[in-house]
Amino acid sequence: MSNLYQQAKYLTSAFELSQLVEDEGMEIAFAGRSNAGKSTAINRLTSQKNLCKTSKTPGRTQLINFFELDEQRRLVDLPGYGFAKVPKKLREHWNIALSSYLLDRKSLSGLIIVVDIRRGLTDLDLGLIELLDTNLPVHILLTKADKLKNDARKRTVMKISRELDDKGISVSAFSALSGLGLDEFIGHCNRLLDIESL
Repeated sequence: MSNLYQQAKYLTSAFELSQLVEDEGMEIAFAGRSNAGKSTAINRLTSQKNLCKTSKTPGRTQLINFFELDEQRRLVDLPGYGFAKVPKKLREHWNIALSSYLLDRKSLSGLIIVVDIRRGLTDLDLGLIELLDTNLPVHILLTKADKLKNDARKRTVMKISRELDDKGISVSAFSALSGLGLDEFIGHCNRLLDIESL
């Protein structure tokens, strides 16, 4: 396993596109519905409990948060989408800022869409995939996998893989709690960030 993720440190947060980190090197972004487990997944990936602030309250990540792995590579935690209690103006701002970030960012080498395995893909997740139109490598990380029995988990992974079959999108199950699927998750991040597996 690459120790690179354990070296992750907070770099900066951006609300406006003008505040983004210089568009160079490589970065992978984590997107997903509010409360799907994005921040928790990043914390488990980096073996750091408090790198990303986690909360039981959906919609807490309200900025684009950058974490540096080395001089060339970063992880990016995006605001969760689909949370109704966020003011409409702020939602509109996010939609514009996130679309621009996802479509125009040259250093963005991949997107991890975090999905609660019990909920499956929602219209918002599918809308995001449509927006990207396969211009960017995407991996679906099905979180909270410990909540399902082994058979149900495998069935869900196969079902979602089939749904996305024509788009070349990879899918894996993951539990931050038990560590299930962690090595596979790291493998997908390594591939997107062009890290040699150690």
